[in-house]
Amino acid sequence: MDGAYDLETMMGYLGDFGRYQMWQFSLHILSAVTAGLHMLSLVTVAAVPEHRCEIPGVDFNLTMTKLNSSELASYIPKLPSGDFDSCSLFNTTTNESYRCDSWVYDYTYYKTSRAIEWSFVCDNRWMGAVAQAIYMFGVFTGAVTLGNMADKFGRKPVFCWSALLQLVIGVAVAFTPDYYSFLALRYLYGIFGSAGAYIPGFVLTMELVGPSKRSMCGVAFQAAFACGIMLVAGWGALIKDRQLLQVVYGLHSVLLIGHYWLMDESPRWLWANGRSRDAVEIVKKALKMNKSPINLEAAEFVSKGTAESRTKTEDSVGVLDLFKTPNLRIKTLNVCLNWFANSLVYYGLSLNTGQLSGDPFLILFVMGLVELPSYVLTVYLMDRMGRRSLTALNMILGGICCIAAANLTMGSTESTAFVVVGKFLIASSFAIIYNYSAELFPTVVRNSALGIGAMCARTSGALTPLITLLDSFDPTLPSIIFAVIALISGFLTLFLPETLNKPMPQTIQDGEEFGKGDTFFTSCCKKKTPDEEETVTSKPPTSEQMQPLGVNR
Repeated sequence: MDGAYDLETMMGYLGDFGRYQMWQFSLHILSAVTAGLHMLSLVTVAAVPEHRCEIPGVDFNLTMTKLNSSELASYIPKLPSGDFDSCSLFNTTTNESYRCDSWVYDYTYYKTSRAIEWSFVCDNRWMGAVAQAIYMFGVFTGAVTLGNMADKFGRKPVFCWSALLQLVIGVAVAFTPDYYSFLALRYLYGIFGSAGAYIPGFVLTMELVGPSKRSMCGVAFQAAFACGIMLVAGWGALIKDRQLLQVVYGLHSVLLIGHYWLMDESPRWLWANGRSRDAVEIVKKALKMNKSPINLEAAEFVSKGTAESRTKTEDSVGVLDLFKTPNLRIKTLNVCLNWFANSLVYYGLSLNTGQLSGDPFLILFVMGLVELPSYVLTVYLMDRMGRRSLTALNMILGGICCIAAANLTMGSTESTAFVVVGKFLIASSFAIIYNYSAELFPTVVRNSALGIGAMCARTSGALTPLITLLDSFDPTLPSIIFAVIALISGFLTLFLPETLNKPMPQTIQDGEEFGKGDTFFTSCCKKKTPDEEETVTSKPPTSEQMQPLGVNR
């Protein structure tokens, strides 16, 4: 028997989702909770409360004196929109306005924050945007470097070391005394906090559960990420001291420390790296927990040489092969734009909850909560509507919601409603693109294709807080940018081939031929032939075809 057949036979004995897989999955998914929590922690730790210039002789000890509109008009000029300028004062002698250098804050929701301490307001708004962007660049670095390390050294070592480092850095960043050391730690925090454990955890699940459960488990990771966002809001509402709040956020990584003793390495990774005996021992342990009567001791397993020769064959194909042939090149560029657009809009809506009126903690909680029914609906519709139509529909409607919200009064109930609906839709399309990308590309370059997609997502995630600074020129400009990119990408998604119930391509040649001439528009005008229907039903994807998805949000 060849190596692939032996491995798949052995993994097939486990079933798709027995007790052992459920136990390991419950350990893996905790990394998604901490990833979501760390990713959005700056929303509360460095929140910018309502503020205005400190008025000499009126405000004392940096405390905002309550003034009515007519009183404020004597000291503070108004913007063209009719709102008071939070960055300028009138010179009471010349009646000319000037930029102030001291501010007072509304402490209703935030008693302390990095933004208050270091004045991330007015001409210094860039400091807060850079702090969030540097975290995203850290996630970008982690997605590239730690993902490769997990392939080389194993999923478990990278997971466990990242869990320890995110605990240490997550607590240490609370005590940084100056802005630049804060940025340095934020960069490291991004590498290990939202990439280091999340990527191996996701891959471990994809490599362990059966094909019929991979879509559900993949979407469950996105739901756990959303739960992390809700934790950010919950702790932020309870703890008003920003230093203690960050310490609490960091301590959540304690949940992952016990994985060193509780979590197993991936049998697939062990097998592919010539450690077949270790792989068999883990599967035997899993069979026992699943109460299976199967005994593997008498089985014959492939040698290390067979596994190594297989790995070398796969390694001969690289990421550049995605761009050498026309059909693959077009699909790659289209999918990269899709990752970029989804991440841009997702974080654009998540990071700007402070722009909405009302309790910021409740709004942030709702923005995380709204993702959960989105994922439930996504799981239900993915295997009915298909990946292409559902992704395109979500992105186009999400873009329309961004435009509608931008053209309504900022902070109004109607504007907030459109933002929440937009987040619902984009969360769904972002979840689908994980599975869709894996099914579009051939096995030999699947991880490379997903890695490029993840890099595009991280790039747009880093750009998002910088794009939000454009509201200084026009408050609607960031939302318009998000919307236009979502609409363009959503429309172009209609030109990708459908992958539902299609056998996944294996070789570069398969990938080049896959989906030629299949677009949303051609499928609407084309009736499926009996031969095509037979192909769909007789060639379902195998578990070997579905490679691990080494990507992260």
